[in-house]
Amino acid sequence: MAEKIIILDFGSQVTQLIGRRLRELNVYCEIYPFNKVPALDANVKGVILSGSPCSVRDSNAPQIDLSGIKGVFPLLGICYGAQYLAYRFGGDVEGSLSREYGRATMQVVREDSPLLSGVPASSQVWMSHGDTISRLPEGAEVIASTENVTNAAFSFKGEKTYAVQFHPEVFHTTEGSRILGNFALGICGCKGDWTPDSFIETTVEAIRKQVGDDKVILGLSGGVDSTVAAALLNKAIGHNLTCIFVNNGLLRKNEYEDVLESYKSMDLNVIGADASKEFLAELAGVSDPETKRKIIGRLFVETFDKYARTVGNARWLAQGTIYPDVIESAGIEGIASKIKSHHNVGGLPEKMNLKIVEPLRMLFKDEVRRVGRALGIKDELVGRHPFPGPSLAIRIIGEITEEKLRVLREADDIYIRGLRNYDCSSLHLPSASDPRVEAKTLYDAIWQAGVILLPIKSVGVMGDERTYENPVALRAVVSTDAMTADWFHFPYDFLADVSNEIINKVKGVNRVVYDISSKPPATIEWE
Repeated sequence: MAEKIIILDFGSQVTQLIGRRLRELNVYCEIYPFNKVPALDANVKGVILSGSPCSVRDSNAPQIDLSGIKGVFPLLGICYGAQYLAYRFGGDVEGSLSREYGRATMQVVREDSPLLSGVPASSQVWMSHGDTISRLPEGAEVIASTENVTNAAFSFKGEKTYAVQFHPEVFHTTEGSRILGNFALGICGCKGDWTPDSFIETTVEAIRKQVGDDKVILGLSGGVDSTVAAALLNKAIGHNLTCIFVNNGLLRKNEYEDVLESYKSMDLNVIGADASKEFLAELAGVSDPETKRKIIGRLFVETFDKYARTVGNARWLAQGTIYPDVIESAGIEGIASKIKSHHNVGGLPEKMNLKIVEPLRMLFKDEVRRVGRALGIKDELVGRHPFPGPSLAIRIIGEITEEKLRVLREADDIYIRGLRNYDCSSLHLPSASDPRVEAKTLYDAIWQAGVILLPIKSVGVMGDERTYENPVALRAVVSTDAMTADWFHFPYDFLADVSNEIINKVKGVNRVVYDISSKPPATIEWE
């Protein structure tokens, strides 16, 4: 993990995609806010300046001192980063008559440019900016243009400094990966040897050095992140790791028992903490979603703390924090709003007086899955869909009762089993957990799925009788990191079969609907 590329974030909503594309090239990179530039040592092979919602012409536009970067390290400016390079070094940036947004056709002007090596003379790019570079700085030259943007890409003579006004990181820029690869592997000289196996080797060594012979506690959820974190720690320190799996009474059908059983084959030291009665008692009569979340969070900490104290002399708390958690929790004040204070970034140690170890802190979700597979973890665990921390509490709209939990668990079990059993190999869909392979089942093709129990009654007819029971909503989305998501386009026969089975077998449900909202504007969960 020695060599790396530094990405300086000016608040773009797609900065993470730059990092993901580089990681797909087996190039390690780290993202930092533009105003928190790390020390740039010999391990840094290049620097990328991201896009931004700001205009370089704004009085409060983000500024950065490039004196120790430009001309010293290979440098790539993207969108705002490109405009900042032009504006900062003597060029002109002006407001466009109309916002340049969407697909455009790029024409290569300088075929000999290392940044555009192997890029066809004409290709599609994605524009998203309100300003445009009307005049380049002295010493800069155009290397690519579009019909409306003369200076779509440029470079500085005698330097490894490049800039593009389009977004190479997004899917719609068809040669984007090649352009980023030209920069990272060609111009920066990265080896491209950052793989799951190399990550495991260096991380296991780092854990042993950090933790030594101390005991470590980890809260298992049954999800991908905590499972892979546990496997890494177990490989590093063995039974000095104790895992605690809390049953909050809001898990899916048979989940508590099934997950504990699946961990046995991994030789993990796991304590099952069944606190379901305590959780349900405190949630009785509560319908506000935020109040439910706070109760569940508080009780989880109290339960975890109670069982953790049975582990003598534990000095470390391990967490399944992943890179998007870190990025989202940091934010850039005044530019990119902090999306959330993530439950994995801080919290428990303040109460428990333990030091933190976070072995997955620099991985994206798809990388966590690849590391899990490299560790030999069963795909039934590595390929699991994300599941919300508050569990079924936020899939029951309103007050939680044992009867509502029964109805939701039965409906959810039918839905998820249906996804797992439906052979979609003939549809040639990419796997949500690893887009490089085709999905075998609908479950594999979907990022996250679940059933929501609605707090209304609807009229129905079963046999000769009129019914007045609950509708349930099915939710299924495709995504890469849950930042954005689109609803999944199901085959009609699947929806028909699942709807019939839920209505026929789950007492209390007489109507099934499908949620076709994308994120944004909707969220993945309903509460």
